[in-house]
Amino acid sequence: MKIFAPILLATALLAGPHQAFAQQATAPQAQQLPDWSDADARAVLNARLAALRVVAELTPEQEKLWTPVEAAIRDISKAASDRRNGRQQAAAPGSFLDVLGAIADAEEARGRELRRLVEAARPFVASLSDGQRRRLPVFLGMTDHGGPGQPSATLWLFEEEEG
Repeated sequence: MKIFAPILLATALLAGPHQAFAQQATAPQAQQLPDWSDADARAVLNARLAALRVVAELTPEQEKLWTPVEAAIRDISKAASDRRNGRQQAAAPGSFLDVLGAIADAEEARGRELRRLVEAARPFVASLSDGQRRRLPVFLGMTDHGGPGQPSATLWLFEEEEG
C-alpha cells in the first residue's frame, strides 16, 4: 500500500487538468500619427461646411442667406484655433484659480461667438423648410438628449480650441 499511494498520486497529478500559462504578448506599438496641420483643419472645416450645404439642399435664395452663416462659422473656427495657440504658448498656470479663470475666459468667448452665429443664422434659418431645419442640428454636432444644455465645447465649431 505504501508503494501504491505515491504511484496513485503521481498518476492523478499527471492525468488531472493541465493549465497552460502562456506568456502575455507585448502590446503592439501605437502608430504615431502626424501632427494636425492648419491645412488639415481647413480641409475638415471646408468638408463640414460643404456637408451642411448639401444636407440642407439650399435654394438659390437660401444660398444668398448662407454667406453670413458660413463667415461666422469660419470666424469661430479661427478664434478657437487662436485660443488654443495662445494656451499652448502661455506660461503654465500658477494655481487652480488661473485654470478656472482660463476656463471662464474661453466660455465667455465661445458664448459671444455662438451669439454671433445665432444672429447671422436667423434670416437663413427662417428661410428653411421644416425638413431642412430638422437636418442641420445633427450636422452641427448638436445632441438631442433632453437633459441640461449641451456644453459649447462639445460642438465641432470649437474643436480647434482643444487641439
